[in-house]
Amino acid sequence: MRIAYVCADAGVPIFGHKGCSVHVQEMVRALRRRGAAVDMFAARVEGQPPPGLEDVPVTPLPVVGDGEPAGHAAAIADLNRELVAVLTRSGPYDIIYERYSLWSFAGMELARATGTPGLLEVNAPLIEEQAVHRGLRDAEGATRAAARVLPAAAALLAVSKEVAAWVRRGWRLQGAVHVLPNGVDPQRFRPDVPPANPALPGRFTVGFVGSMKPWHGLGVLIHAFAQLRARVAAAGLLLVGGGPEEAAVRAALADRGLAPFSCLVGAVPPGQVPAYVTSMDVAVAPYAAEQGFYFSPLKVYEYMAAGRAVAASRVGQLKTVIRQGVNGLLLPPGDAGALAAALERLHGDIELRTRLGREARASILRRHTWERVAARVLQVASMTQRGGRARVRMQA
Repeated sequence: MRIAYVCADAGVPIFGHKGCSVHVQEMVRALRRRGAAVDMFAARVEGQPPPGLEDVPVTPLPVVGDGEPAGHAAAIADLNRELVAVLTRSGPYDIIYERYSLWSFAGMELARATGTPGLLEVNAPLIEEQAVHRGLRDAEGATRAAARVLPAAAALLAVSKEVAAWVRRGWRLQGAVHVLPNGVDPQRFRPDVPPANPALPGRFTVGFVGSMKPWHGLGVLIHAFAQLRARVAAAGLLLVGGGPEEAAVRAALADRGLAPFSCLVGAVPPGQVPAYVTSMDVAVAPYAAEQGFYFSPLKVYEYMAAGRAVAASRVGQLKTVIRQGVNGLLLPPGDAGALAAALERLHGDIELRTRLGREARASILRRHTWERVAARVLQVASMTQRGGRARVRMQA
């Protein structure tokens, strides 16, 4: 089976360290493990391929960012002409699989025209996300592109129910919408990975992995950690990742006198993340509020696969992935006091930490591996060839 994997998003370096980059890499690896030959077509291809992807053929696509509407249409047209040309030249393919981006539509239209299963992975309501967090100059161009690519797909793969609702709400779809949450490679994230940052004897390490952006609730975590330190002298904080709020996080820790008890390692290659996760006694996902929460958080699947006790906000998809007191703890979003109390409880109860971590990994192995996601993708592709058109199919 030959699969064309398309990622025309200029914000997704396919060989990078960002969560979106990891998603691309893991999906391609999983499809290849299931016997598929995958060719990649991407706008951002700089850097060295990570392990397992060194021999994947990669074709660069034109990089199109958000431009002024008056001249932007020509750049969008050039991208889509080039996408048709390279797919036609490299094909034929059994599946064209594309990560939804703001300006690309020709891959799904080519799939429809040639009778090839065209699967569109939708990770976020990108038009709204771009407008809120980065500004969107050519909103009309993005809307026109979405109105072409979403209906052209034979099937749409949304990472959460919230993203699926956005897809269904505003577009005249032809293909079914399937909810496929993200996954994890349990061979990379394991409880027995030697820690990269071994704790001192008696140290209780609270950890976070992810980009330092406003929606990740780092302010809540710092407030909670300050409360925890007042009651647990052995508590330490490990933050893995960089981003636009890193300077503010460092300043907040310093202002509260917490810097000596905190370790910020910055952004690290994906291959190093498992060893930092096993350096944590408790791993946290302290999202501040549920409003607009449409993510399928990779970090939480990785924490759980590594057998960590997880304390996370009761928001969105996390409410179904984590069962309270069984494979993790769920807390009111934005409540630093509740998070501090949960961390103090976990510090004092090693048996609870161990049980939550064990059950967390077991639940991941049952339902949330990249292997299962890839198997479901291939099943959906087969359904489109048979004419399957159930409107929404769910995988919890």
